[in-house]
Amino acid sequence: MAVYAIGDVQGCYPELQRLLEKIRFDPAADQLWFCGDLVNRGGESLATLRLIHSLRERSIITLGNHDLSLLAIGQRREDAQQRVNPELREVLFAEDAPVLLEWLRMQKLLHHDEALGWTMIHAGLAPLWTLRQAQRAAMEVERELGSARHQRLLKNLFGNRPPAWTNRLQGVERHRATINTLTRMRYCDVNGRIDFEGKGVPGTQKPGMYPWFEVPGMRKRETKIVCGHWSALGRFAGLGVYAIDTGCVWGGQLTAMRLDSEEPQYITVQAEPHRQKPKGGGD
Repeated sequence: MAVYAIGDVQGCYPELQRLLEKIRFDPAADQLWFCGDLVNRGGESLATLRLIHSLRERSIITLGNHDLSLLAIGQRREDAQQRVNPELREVLFAEDAPVLLEWLRMQKLLHHDEALGWTMIHAGLAPLWTLRQAQRAAMEVERELGSARHQRLLKNLFGNRPPAWTNRLQGVERHRATINTLTRMRYCDVNGRIDFEGKGVPGTQKPGMYPWFEVPGMRKRETKIVCGHWSALGRFAGLGVYAIDTGCVWGGQLTAMRLDSEEPQYITVQAEPHRQKPKGGGD
């Protein structure tokens, strides 16, 4: 049995197929961890969702900001859904869309495997969170997404406020702060206030902002963390954090990292030739 984490797919279906072939994925024995952002921008989000859904018994997913955005758009009226990009429209109006969206809505925001010693998120963790606190905050949102109350949460999903998670927050604001931290964070200050605009490589951020894994005084977490979201950062390993969004949708690579080996092992495939690099930082 092998366990592989895979970085942001973002609808890059051919590359995902090639990556699974390259790692010789065995659905009878192996397990896949997807770091989120399964959809959008790669051109084949529907095929990507269908493939990962078919492997759902062997896959663990943490939702990314693009996945949550798709779920939120799925709550809108049909005329509003018609105005989104063609790639997402293909998902929203597919015959199996209800099945795919309900399955996606039931996925996690944080996954921790005590035996392996790994935790998976999409983006970042608040500086004041211990692993236990992060798990608790994630589970609060997961319960809402999986309940009959999910429509209210998804309709109030978007927004940059509150800018930081605190234990005093309640209701939708608390859930939004948790979602923003786990699915959108790159840089923050020592109080966890997120810089939503900073997307470049470390060293380009505003004064007083730090990569979320380098904040002075942050709480210790006795776990290794695998994440995606930050394509400008690329493949990174340090401070117990392993980032594997290598920008496939922007012409980079799609990366798998083996988690159950003594040292993490990387396997990559190059993006299809038509993929183009963004003019600014990818999101």
